[in-house]
Order: sequence, then structure tokens, then C-alpha cells
Amino acid sequence: MAVYTDIQEEALKSFLLLYDIGSLSSLSGIAEGVENSNFLLKTTQGTFILTLFEQRMNPQELPWFMGLMGHLASRDIACPLPIKARDGQAIHTLAGRPAVIVSFLQGRSLEKIDADACEQAGRALAMLHQAGQGYKAERVNTLGPKGWVELLSRCTDGGDEAVSALITNSQNMLGHIVEQWPQEGSLPRGHIHADLFVDNVFFENEKLSGVIDFYFACTDFLAYDLAICLNAWCFIGDRTYQYEWAEAMLRGYEQVRPLLPEERAALPILCQGAAMRFLLTRLYDWVNTPKDALVTRKDPWAYQNRLQFFQKGRYV
Repeated sequence: MAVYTDIQEEALKSFLLLYDIGSLSSLSGIAEGVENSNFLLKTTQGTFILTLFEQRMNPQELPWFMGLMGHLASRDIACPLPIKARDGQAIHTLAGRPAVIVSFLQGRSLEKIDADACEQAGRALAMLHQAGQGYKAERVNTLGPKGWVELLSRCTDGGDEAVSALITNSQNMLGHIVEQWPQEGSLPRGHIHADLFVDNVFFENEKLSGVIDFYFACTDFLAYDLAICLNAWCFIGDRTYQYEWAEAMLRGYEQVRPLLPEERAALPILCQGAAMRFLLTRLYDWVNTPKDALVTRKDPWAYQNRLQFFQKGRYV
């Protein structure tokens, strides 16, 4: 989440007339994240999240995301539910951007992770994978191996020696990962969240209460989604991997969906790929984010360190 586009009050009031959710009480920007402009919207009838989709989002893909979230919510996955306007559509235009309003989930992301939280996250991920099976439409993962090569080619150092070194190291490591990546059809596929970081999972009274931010969701190897979570949840700092937390996450996942032997065997390279994916998107944003954007740039070097750890071949 982030804020790139300002919204004029009168335009927002007119926009809300399309919906049956009351009139405007307040609107505040949400600075976390890097992709779209997000706001906490309060009306006379409740609290919602308003999202404006920025240039990196393909508007033609928005119905897929809305459909997936609606499908998961109908199968008891605690996730944002798109709010449809009076015309029955969830997607409209505000401030020159495609815009949606979704339901607000109670709870908040954890400030401190432990093994129990990792086990709950693993279980929730597996439940999401199971619930997504009935959603027939697919979306290609544009941030898979082919996308990594293109993304790296668009990163320039701008004369910064640290960035230049990171680009060179990434080029050296990327070829190995792409060469070792599992072949299509070799592992179970389905709809994955693809961005299940700690700040995208809410807890209330120490129990997982919901999952948000599905705008990287796609159709890919299910075990790759688990590899993303091992990267995102199981490190203290950049380098200290918590094997106990990883074991708890796998345990929670397999309470719902046991991994196949070939998925277990592929996890080391999937973890390397997950680290590379977030290294590169963070690197791209690091060098290309406008200076006046209300957005928190995220450290790409943190994922270089994770990648170097997973190159040792261990995840538990």
C-alpha cells in the first residue's frame, strides 16, 4: 500500500454517490507498500479501504482480482470483499485511476513474530490454496522468472556504487535460479497470494483474523507461495533464519495440505527464487520511486542476504 495520487474531496463525494455505503466522514492515506494508492475510508455506514490502481497495474486484470477475492470470501477465507456499486460493478474511476472499495478487516499485523504466528500463517496459506481451487480463471505470474530478467534489465545504478554492486551480484545469481527453476507441470499449481508478508496478515487476540492485499495474486506453483512466506516470516533481521519458525509454518501448512515429496525437494530453489523476486522489485522501486511520493521504499539488500542464505540449500 502507498499514496501516489491525491483525491479531491468533492470528487470523492461524487464517487461515493455510486455506492450505497453512506456519505463521507473521513479519508486518510496509508503509506505502507509500494504499488497502489490506498486510503482508509470512513463513511456514515462503516469503515472501508479505497484503492486507486497506479500505472504498474493492468486495468484489464482487475476483474480477475475482484473475482478471486469474492470467491475466497464466499468460501470462508477472511479477506477483503469488493463492494459493488449500485450498477453491480466493483470497479469505477476516481482521480483518473481505476478504483475499488473493499471491506475493512478487523485486527492488525504483528509487531513481533513467533513460531505460533508462523504456524497460523502456514495454515491460513494452505486454506487459501484449497479454497482457490474452485476459481477457474487463471492469471499468469508476470513476476516469475521471465519477469525477473526483464525487471533487472530496467534497473540502473544512477552512479551509486552500492546499487551498481547489487545489480552485478543479482545478474550473477539470476542465471543459476532460472536454470534450476522447476519445469511447468512438475509441481501442483493453483491460485497463490504471492505477497503474504507479515503486514498483509492481521491478528486479533493472538489469532489470525484475516489476509489482505491480493493484487499480486496469480496462478503458479503452490509451493512457491510457501517459499515466499519462508522468506518473509522466518528471519530476524536480514540474516538470522529461525528454523523453528520455518518448521512451524510448514507444520501449519501441512495440517491442511500435505506437501508432495517433489515439492519438498523443490523448496530450496523456490526459496531462492522468492528472494530474487523481492530483491528485484525492491531494487526497481529503490531507483525509480518518485521523491515526492508518500511511500516507504523497502530495502533490496535485505533480500540479497536472504538469497545468499537459501543458496546453502537449507530451509528447515
